[in-house]
Amino acid sequence: MDFKKLNGLIPAIIQDFSTGKVLMLGFMNEEALEKTRAECRVTFFSRTKNRLWTKGEESGNFLNVREIIEDCDQDTLLVKVSPMGPVCHTGSDTCFYEENHPGTGFLDVLQELIRSRKEEMPEGSYTTSLFQKGPKRIAQKVGEEAVELVIESMDGNDTLFLNEAADLVYHLLVLLTARGYGLRDVSGILEERHKV
Repeated sequence: MDFKKLNGLIPAIIQDFSTGKVLMLGFMNEEALEKTRAECRVTFFSRTKNRLWTKGEESGNFLNVREIIEDCDQDTLLVKVSPMGPVCHTGSDTCFYEENHPGTGFLDVLQELIRSRKEEMPEGSYTTSLFQKGPKRIAQKVGEEAVELVIESMDGNDTLFLNEAADLVYHLLVLLTARGYGLRDVSGILEERHKV
């Protein structure tokens, strides 16, 4: 690593290993990097304290290292971590005031669209028609899609199988929304089960 560019320091971008969310930015000198690698907990060089500082040494909210990646110029680090609690001294999940929840990519976008359909009920929308029929009919549709997925899983046609899987996920999102829930609620339960 090239510690000369910033007078003995390099920026260390801290990213949640599971969610991909950027949590904070700190600086390391050579000694901080060595300690981070040796203990598998992030240690910075604190410019205000003028000493090594292990994140979490007072709060207990340590950053357990999963991976350290050097950039192409060898003057910045990407440190992927598993945080042991809120990262920011303000109590926020990140130092950028963002929540640090696992995302599900396009499914989050789709869930938000479905939620807006429930609120606005635009005419001509298939999703609106499902909400108008109520949760029982939506649940029945989820069951129908599940059966169709099972049938297609036995045929060996990957295109039909994946399309039925997409139909099932879509209708499940509509049902969750109709009941006032979302993917994060389901994800939270799966995460709790994983810890057991």
